[in-house]
Amino acid sequence: MSYATKLRTDLETLWRGGRGPALLAVSAGWFLSLGVRMIYPALLPSLRDAYGLSLTAGGLLITVLWVAYAIGQLPGGILTDRLGERDVLIASTAISAVLLSFFVLADSVAIVFAATALFGLGTALYGVARFTAAAALYPDNDGTAIGVTLAAGQIGNALLPVAAGAITAATAWQFGFGFTVPIFVAVTALLWLALPSDLSAGDGDVGGLSSELISEVLAEVRRPTIVTTAIVLTLGFGMWQAFTGFYPTYLIERKGLSPTVAASLFGLYFALGIGIQPAAGAAYDRFGIRRTLPVLFVIVIGGLAALPALEGFWPLAGITVVLSFMLGNIAVLLPYLTTQLPDEIQGTCLGLIRTTYMTIGAVSPLAFGAIADRGFFDEAFWLLAAGLAINLVFVFRLPDAE
Repeated sequence: MSYATKLRTDLETLWRGGRGPALLAVSAGWFLSLGVRMIYPALLPSLRDAYGLSLTAGGLLITVLWVAYAIGQLPGGILTDRLGERDVLIASTAISAVLLSFFVLADSVAIVFAATALFGLGTALYGVARFTAAAALYPDNDGTAIGVTLAAGQIGNALLPVAAGAITAATAWQFGFGFTVPIFVAVTALLWLALPSDLSAGDGDVGGLSSELISEVLAEVRRPTIVTTAIVLTLGFGMWQAFTGFYPTYLIERKGLSPTVAASLFGLYFALGIGIQPAAGAAYDRFGIRRTLPVLFVIVIGGLAALPALEGFWPLAGITVVLSFMLGNIAVLLPYLTTQLPDEIQGTCLGLIRTTYMTIGAVSPLAFGAIADRGFFDEAFWLLAAGLAINLVFVFRLPDAE
């Protein structure tokens, strides 16, 4: 059986047994949750013009969004263990619709930053629950299932920023975000209808962390394999955040592309992830982490190193294709991490780990912006390549999952 045939068979298997609509609903939620967050980098030039933000301040706005998202991972994981995936996923999309409405109505820099932080917290609830929901629905091929949900996020990343850019060009940046509010409402209804009521229903206890649970979680996350995985995630997430946070701005300000063309290449980057992430997840299921992740890292390192030297639309389009392999990393790392954690505290452990690596990694846009403000925009991408090269050392310390 060829690799393409096996991948198609795996995808067909996901739809069987009445689980297809549930996976579709979870994927739709991630399409929106991640896609709207990627509108921020696409509209960052417009926000900078509207409020006179420097590259450092623009990086801070992206950092605020992702730090808030990171902080929300732990409570999101705890709520997932207590209430179950269904209630948490529905709550996340409903809350996000309300908070995004506040952001759209913002009329000052302070409100823009505050609303961004609140929106990040609202979408954070979706982060852990979508992974454990996919694992619960598909215990035998969770890598492929999670790869599909991640690919849905890439569809959102490919379509929503480009649409937001076009709407902003015709109207104002507020409408570039605001058109997604009714979509959030529609996805909330879809999750309510499609997710089974007994999907990892949780124990119903929404109390605080007990000392026994804290001890159990801390003992689990201190295991060498978990620590090493967390390091790889931290470095990888930081590199990805800095890159996506400034790629459209870099294409406009340093490569001379128009905002429309830059948004199109940004959309292309994520559109390619639609195929790369399921393929990476399936490759992980078949070959393991140590034979899949290094290949992805090496491709991306080469792309980041070459980017500053390239000029013109077609070379930049070509390097965008190469850099899109960065999107396959998460489809390998998070299924690997999830299967290393015990089921009864999986959500809490995953929430703690995600909060840690995302909080640390989310500082990278601020640092990247500060470096770019000092005239080292090109060199900042070489630093990203060096960071991923260091990450390879830790990847080879990871044992393949049993």
